[in-house]
Amino acid sequence: MKNGKLSFDAKIISSVLVSICRFLTGIRAKQISPIEKDKPCIYYANHSSHLDGLVIWSSLAPHIRPFVHPVAAEDYWNKNRLRRYLSRRIFRAVLIPRHANKTNVTEGNGETTTVPQKVNALTLMQAVLDKGESLIIFPEGTRGNGESIQDFKAGLWHLSRNNPQAQLVPIYLENLNRVLPKGSRLVVPIICSATFGPPIEPTHENEDKTEFLLRAKSALEELHHG
Repeated sequence: MKNGKLSFDAKIISSVLVSICRFLTGIRAKQISPIEKDKPCIYYANHSSHLDGLVIWSSLAPHIRPFVHPVAAEDYWNKNRLRRYLSRRIFRAVLIPRHANKTNVTEGNGETTTVPQKVNALTLMQAVLDKGESLIIFPEGTRGNGESIQDFKAGLWHLSRNNPQAQLVPIYLENLNRVLPKGSRLVVPIICSATFGPPIEPTHENEDKTEFLLRAKSALEELHHG
C-alpha cells in the first residue's frame, strides 16, 4: 500500500471479505455520534469471537480501512499461509506474540543457552499511533462468553496515557459469540450488530488506572444496555 492506496489484489480480497462478513453476520453498524476525521482512533470492543476484528473492520468506510489496524494474536494468524496473507496484506494487523520468542545466546565459556525474548506489545501498537493511524483492540485480552464483559487489561490505559490526542471509541458487538462460538469451527449465520459509541475522555493525571479501566468498561456496558 502506498499513500493510502491498496494494491489491486488487496482491493479485490477486501471487497470479497466484506461481502462474506455481511452475508454471514448480516452486520448492522450504528454510529451514535460523529468521530473527528483528522485524529487517530483507538477502537475498543468486547471480544467473543475470532470474527470480531473482521466485523469492526468491515463496518468502517472503505477509505478508512487501510489506516485502521486490528491487534491480534500472532500464533493464530501465523498458522497457515492464508491467515498470514490476510493479516499482513489485507488487515495489516498488529500481531502480538502470546509467548516469548526464544533466542540462542553463546556464553563466554562457549556454551549455548536459550533465552526468552519478550516482545513489548505496547511498543508495536505505539508505532501505529505515531504514524497517525488507528487501532482496533480488545481490552479483555481474551474471548469471553458474549454475555458479560470481562475486566479490562491495562493496555488501554497505557495507550490513552501516552496518546491523549487519540479518540477512544467504544464498540459493542452483539451476537458474534453465536456466529462463531468459542472452540467451534462452524459458522452459523445470525444477524449481528456493531454499535459505535461516542468517544470517551482520555485518562488524566487525577485518574488512576483502575478508575479509567472501569470508566472505559462502563461505556461499553452502557451501549449494551442502552
